[in-house]
Amino acid sequence: MIAIVLIGLAAGCASALMFASIISGALISLLLFYLASLPLMVAALGWGPLAATIGGIAAACGLGAIFGLPYCIAFAITVALPAWWLGHLALLGRPVADPAAGNGAAPAAPQLEWYPVGRILLWIAGFAALTTIAAMLTLGTDAETITSSLRRGLMRILGSRDTASSGDIERWVTALSIIAPAAATIVAMMTLTLNLWLAGKITATSGRLHRPWPDLKSAELPPMTLVALCVALALCFVGGLVAMFAQITTTALMMAYGLTGFAVLHTLTLALKSRVFWLCCTYAIVVAFGWPVLAMIALGLADAVFGIRQRYLRGKPPPLPAS
Repeated sequence: MIAIVLIGLAAGCASALMFASIISGALISLLLFYLASLPLMVAALGWGPLAATIGGIAAACGLGAIFGLPYCIAFAITVALPAWWLGHLALLGRPVADPAAGNGAAPAAPQLEWYPVGRILLWIAGFAALTTIAAMLTLGTDAETITSSLRRGLMRILGSRDTASSGDIERWVTALSIIAPAAATIVAMMTLTLNLWLAGKITATSGRLHRPWPDLKSAELPPMTLVALCVALALCFVGGLVAMFAQITTTALMMAYGLTGFAVLHTLTLALKSRVFWLCCTYAIVVAFGWPVLAMIALGLADAVFGIRQRYLRGKPPPLPAS
């Protein structure tokens, strides 16, 4: 127990320092800020969710005492809570009934069914939407106020540059203020996913991961996720604050389907001799340009509707789109 407390406190101190480093304004502090949940996730996966709980509470209280209550709340919502809950879900397992147990066979070691990766991905999307919505609410309580606050902040950043005319700056600020909530959701989604993957790799390498490494290429979202996506898309046209929050939710779910699209790609390229080359090229193109992730989203949605991976593994071609 003492070891868990010490590990939790050490992870909390590291996470708090990384979170607070953004105040310095240095470029490296941005990377540290985005990786702030990594120490707590490592503690959760390697020593249990209790270690992440201890570290998260200690870090939040320390930040609140030094920088004030807003930093405490921001750290608790965006860093501590996702790290603790995702670490808990990753280690969640239940025993699977052995069919041979009733046939007089010798009892074997109990098999565990671990929490599905697709459901963890859905939780990540939920946390990304929650943290973005919470950040938007700090700017105002209605869509116009939030948009105006974003415009003023962007104007302060871009208005100090003399490289463009005032009209060009106005157009850029207007466009950026519209896409800012969706962009923030994408950053939050990718940050949480990367942190959880890195934490899993670190604990697996150190031998502290108390579960087998999951088969990521088989990850799929629950079927009702598609229904939730359709509802969120419909609410995007309502207008006002509801539409803004619906756009944030839609972006998070779309990115979740984009990640399952990569899982589909990993499955469909199993038979290729140059599989590693093509996968590396795909990842490089997506990271370099960004917009090709739309193809991955389309692939993830197509798999959810048509079951492309199941058809491929059974040796049956996927259905052709209607002309």
